[in-house]
Amino acid sequence: MLVLSRAVGELISIGDDISVRVLSVSGTTVRFGVEAPRHVDVHRSEIYEKIQRKKANAARKACSVE
Repeated sequence: MLVLSRAVGELISIGDDISVRVLSVSGTTVRFGVEAPRHVDVHRSEIYEKIQRKKANAARKACSVE
């Protein structure tokens, strides 16, 4: 894991076309913005995990039907 320190307004670049900007810090809460191409899905981890579970369940159902 890469750990970086950034101040409000500063960017972190991921590859050539994804940027993460620190928007604000308040106590233990950090707000940031993600700029990425439309074809790149960006989700909070709990939402991503929910999507993956739904995909896995759908795949299992499709395999059990065949």
